[in-house]
Amino acid sequence: MAIGRGDPRPMDGSIMGRLESESATGMAGKDVDPETLRSVMRRWATGVTLVTAHDGRRRHGMTVSSFTSVSLDPALVLVSLENATETHRMIEESGAFAVSILAEGQEDLAERFAGRVADGEDRFAGVSYETAVTGAPIPAGTLAYLDCRVVATHPAGNHTLFIGQVAAAGFRQEGVPLLYYDRDYRRLAAWT
Repeated sequence: MAIGRGDPRPMDGSIMGRLESESATGMAGKDVDPETLRSVMRRWATGVTLVTAHDGRRRHGMTVSSFTSVSLDPALVLVSLENATETHRMIEESGAFAVSILAEGQEDLAERFAGRVADGEDRFAGVSYETAVTGAPIPAGTLAYLDCRVVATHPAGNHTLFIGQVAAAGFRQEGVPLLYYDRDYRRLAAWT
């Protein structure tokens, strides 16, 4: 694998190899600026999830790509949420959240929760949903869900990492995931 502006030097894992590659792409030295990080992260293909919560008064959620499995035993997952969001506040107050993995064809749902409906408005207006154990809403028709209780939080810059222990989970037998790459929704090539 070559790194840099057409530079054929392979990443050999050595410090010098990494530094030369980073210098070639303009990333060595001080911290990377936010725009460079955004440009690099656009090259990362990811699934699309909704992270949702209910604080006892209202429900809310947001589209999130910063989601991963942490442990199988106990069953733990991690989401990273910007501190200033309504969903972050609700998860802090309720101590619970749900992660819904979106399927192909759910781009409108992803856009609704990504901000087409403002953070202070009811993003669930007109959206069918169910609940599992924690009361966090799970939109209907998603590919899979994980209903979680927060067991740890870690500050990370202008975000918080919420680690949730999975209290309930489920998935559809049919369907393929909605993908996101370079600022657009993508589809998997036909299954073989």
